[in-house]
Amino acid sequence: MTTTTESEFEIHESWFQRYGLYLAWLVALVATCGSLYFSEIRGFIPCDLCWYQRIFMYPLVIVLGIAAYRGDRRIIGYVLPMSIIGMLISIYHNFEIWFPKVGEMMPCRSGIPCNYDYLNWLGFITIPLMALTAFILIIIFLVLGREKNN
Repeated sequence: MTTTTESEFEIHESWFQRYGLYLAWLVALVATCGSLYFSEIRGFIPCDLCWYQRIFMYPLVIVLGIAAYRGDRRIIGYVLPMSIIGMLISIYHNFEIWFPKVGEMMPCRSGIPCNYDYLNWLGFITIPLMALTAFILIIIFLVLGREKNN
């Protein structure tokens, strides 16, 4: 049985601090490319909630990319709220998929209904779930990547 020593924890902590911005940027990049693939190549029309999530995801690719390149962790204070708002929209979107009655409270006004499910991999993986996962991962990497105050 192995135990984690304090110095091993510090190594892992510094690794996440060093690469947290890169990992968050990578997740935002994959999510953006995925959403563009589904809409532009597969022809899936984004619903209103998908557009709102894109509003919060797409800028993260540019901002996090520049911050990661420069090693500027100060950006975390600005992009973390964007990621949290995107995550909250995504949580609501998933509720509309899981509980269709939720969508009746505030139905989509244009395009396809927000509870329309283009794909359902393995019986539970949907586009809104992938977006939620991306926002959660970005938030985790940003929190782990921030500078520690001594």
